[in-house]
Amino acid sequence: MRTLVLWDIDHTLLSVAGLSREIYAAAFREVVGRPLERVAVMAGRTDRAITAETLRLHGVDPDEELVVRFTDALGRGFAERRHEIAARGRALPGARAGLEALASRPDVVQSLLTGNMESIARCKLAAFGLDGLVDFGVGAYGMDGVERPPLVRLARERAEAKYGESFGPESTVLVGDTPLDVAAGHQGGARVVAVATGASDEAALRDAGAELVLADLRDTDAVVHAVLDVTRI
Repeated sequence: MRTLVLWDIDHTLLSVAGLSREIYAAAFREVVGRPLERVAVMAGRTDRAITAETLRLHGVDPDEELVVRFTDALGRGFAERRHEIAARGRALPGARAGLEALASRPDVVQSLLTGNMESIARCKLAAFGLDGLVDFGVGAYGMDGVERPPLVRLARERAEAKYGESFGPESTVLVGDTPLDVAAGHQGGARVVAVATGASDEAALRDAGAELVLADLRDTDAVVHAVLDVTRI
């Protein structure tokens, strides 16, 4: 039985500094025609949810046509500024080694569970040469739904359809950095390895119910053992 590993991106694998907010601001101006005053909370949420709430914060009704226009503008913004992702951001310590170690194992299927829309996820990972280490086709992304928990089940279904085997809660692990990631994993049918590389410390991630918590991804052996052992807890 293989293990399906679903990685969060922002503050778990990499950081792009303030670039995301700048691109949100440019997309807002393009679509709404006035400056962005504030953006919705991003951590642990989907681009669809962030976009809709950001529009509401400015008194704009987030109907489907407008949300699609906004997220299309976001995708173009990241593509046009992809050279800035690597220049201003960074892959977090240990991220590449951890991904490479798991990608090399025949008992692992590795993909993404991220609030980023797929095109943005691809841009971000490609900027650091990480895109060849995950199977994008079985991941779930920020335009697949408003809330993250259903995305876990969607990723499991996509993996099952592609690989012809079942990935239940006992063989699915989500790796993320926020209490919302922990909740998404548990509600969607996955165990969770949390990493304290974002705004939440180890205590907060344990309190949220993560099966295992790592300070970061620097110890590759610890990452591999955590990901594989958590499915046996």
